[in-house]
Amino acid sequence: MPELPDVELYLHALRSRVRGEPLEGVRLKSPFLLRTVEPRPSEAVGARVEGLRRLGKRIVFAFEGELFFVLHLMIAGRLQWKKAGAKIPGRMGLAAFDFPGGALLLTEASKKKRAKLHVVRGEAALAEHDPGGLEPLELDAAGFAARLREGNHTIKRALTDPRIFSGIGNAYSDEILHAARLPPHRRTQKLSDAELERLHAATVETLGRWRDALIAEVGEGWPTKVTAFRPEMAVHGRYGEPCTVCGQPVQRIAYAGNETNYCAECQNGGKLLADRSLSRLLKGDWPKTLEQLEEMKRARKRE
Repeated sequence: MPELPDVELYLHALRSRVRGEPLEGVRLKSPFLLRTVEPRPSEAVGARVEGLRRLGKRIVFAFEGELFFVLHLMIAGRLQWKKAGAKIPGRMGLAAFDFPGGALLLTEASKKKRAKLHVVRGEAALAEHDPGGLEPLELDAAGFAARLREGNHTIKRALTDPRIFSGIGNAYSDEILHAARLPPHRRTQKLSDAELERLHAATVETLGRWRDALIAEVGEGWPTKVTAFRPEMAVHGRYGEPCTVCGQPVQRIAYAGNETNYCAECQNGGKLLADRSLSRLLKGDWPKTLEQLEEMKRARKRE
């Protein structure tokens, strides 16, 4: 799912193309995309785009007359910029938004169509789509720590909860925790002041660096490779590969279709965290350290 750096990248590309321009047409191919009845999308036709903003992981188009399109790409939704009047792709195409300079196409590379478009009028109606998470790049260390200490969750859950922080998901939370040298399972109430400061610094640095790097990479072009898996990442999506800091293999925790990647050496003193599916399978044989894991692998090879 596109997270804060990716959504900011889309906003950067959109501003130079549609801000100040009138919406000439809306073509909806999938009836499941539109999740509201009133106002109708057609009511925005002819209105100019006054601004674009991010609301969590959502992209907001602000039209004249306080009319807003709230677009949530979910996991597989992506945006393409094509020439004016471009045809909506057959299998993956969901919609097209036509502007004088081109067509903004919405696609979704998944059989499960989860992308959402809400059309609302007025700031109050728009606010109903805000999960309430604070903007991590706008918080100082004290505000960041206070937010985390309001509850007692694992750090991984706290970072990715849209009601706590805005725009952070599975991928960048892995990168933040690796940069902060903290394990994903640690409880927020157990964090020391020094660890909270380190986590805040890692959050700001990681999100800001990736946002700026992605924008610099695309420049004035259009982002065509919005993905949660990038070879430059330290741990996310790199299970079994060497940690970029210590060289030990990156580990994973798989649960309910999600995967958390971490470095046991850098983040947890060399101790492995239990993977629920494998722990149930191996039970008492589950290795507790990297050394035990390597010995288990060597034993299996000998068998």
